Amino acid sequence: MTGVRLTELVEAAGCAAKLPPESLAKVLADLPRLEDERLVVGFDASDDACVYDLGDGRGLVETTDFFPPMVDDPFLFGQVAAANALSDVWAMGGAPTLALNLLCFPNCLGIEVAGEILAGGADKCREAGCIVAGGHSINGHEPKYGLAVTGFVELDRLLASGGAHVGDALVLTKALGTGILTTAHKAELLDDAGVRVATDSMTTLNKAAAEALRDLDAHAATDVTGFSLMGHGCEMAEASGVTLEVDATVVPVMARAREMARLGLIPAGAYRNRDFFGPRVSLAPGLPLDLADVLFDPQTSGGLLVALSEADAEAYVARLRDAGHPAARVGTVRPRGTASVIVGY
Repeated sequence: MTGVRLTELVEAAGCAAKLPPESLAKVLADLPRLEDERLVVGFDASDDACVYDLGDGRGLVETTDFFPPMVDDPFLFGQVAAANALSDVWAMGGAPTLALNLLCFPNCLGIEVAGEILAGGADKCREAGCIVAGGHSINGHEPKYGLAVTGFVELDRLLASGGAHVGDALVLTKALGTGILTTAHKAELLDDAGVRVATDSMTTLNKAAAEALRDLDAHAATDVTGFSLMGHGCEMAEASGVTLEVDATVVPVMARAREMARLGLIPAGAYRNRDFFGPRVSLAPGLPLDLADVLFDPQTSGGLLVALSEADAEAYVARLRDAGHPAARVGTVRPRGTASVIVGY
């Protein structure tokens, strides 16, 4: 091991390192659409993964995700990155089965650090019941790690972001604040104990949150990652032709996230999210700025945002809370209005 901190080697951390949403939208808009009747979900749908119809009632789910470290411990970094990549399959209603490692690694770190990163990823894949079957590595100035993941879904249980129904309840399965807390920790203004609430959340798989939906009337889901609750909420609303009404007073927020936000410890990705998605969001006039910052905070390995029937929402939240997850009903799906997301306070 070397004395180099992983986070010292990167400009941006975790899902906050995503391309700005405006830039990404422009790139995707110019790509050719290759049509295939068996492609159920492609990149044009702003969904978490693509889905290909296997012709036997099942869909093949494919996704990939990787990013620079937001923590200094290499094993923990591997755990977080793997949990984040695996989440995309659960967000589609499926189960991850196979994974391939994606590793970019700098010469300034000892090779044993790479081994620890990969071991952390393998640990989370093992917990998920997903086999790591190989991968690819390259040399680069910044460390980056993630997975390409293959899973399967029963097509009659497929959850896409565009399926929300008017009258559905909205449930968020994890608290917000990972981007702000890890930014504060990188700046050495938050100690290890203070950031642990974020790392504990980021290493928690969304497996239980997905499995708890299996006998419930769920209509749409997405995992909340780099584009924030507001950004991913906009994508769900626009794909479904509805407006999401969110009650900011009940959104779960990590301890000290609002305190750090008031100190100005906001990741750059939050400002990019607000610039791009902000015009499509109607914020309550009295909403505190620090809470608004949390709503636009880019999450790494965040929870699921689920639209499900009003009748099943209470049972879903109760199941997750009984299992130790800070799930909460955070809003309701409304008929389409002028805003994609309305935030009340």
